[in-house]
Amino acid sequence: MSKPSTAIQCTACGAESWVVREPIYEGFTKVGESFACASCGHVFASEEDVPYVGLTTPKIFSEEDRSAQPQLFEAGENRRICRYCKHYVVNPFTQWCGVHKKEVEATDSCGRFEARSEE
Repeated sequence: MSKPSTAIQCTACGAESWVVREPIYEGFTKVGESFACASCGHVFASEEDVPYVGLTTPKIFSEEDRSAQPQLFEAGENRRICRYCKHYVVNPFTQWCGVHKKEVEATDSCGRFEARSEE
């Protein structure tokens, strides 16, 4: 879990300080990290317990302020694009329409769409 800053407000000494990360080894294998206050040396149990400065975001908006989720397509409307057509051929170098004999994009559409079987 990466944090935007290493600045902390230590719960043990109350000072605004830095967190010191040190690896924990068993032999030559790294098994974890320890997190300590640079001012007083207080060791935190885990990274979730480290009181980083500036991680809280202000609660300005509530759920009522959010807009409704937009619906871009009607039900099944997006299923009539080349990607779902039985004439659509994909290989590592190009996307090809077997009806029009030309290169196409997966999101193209045409009047000669035929649904691919779901086998």
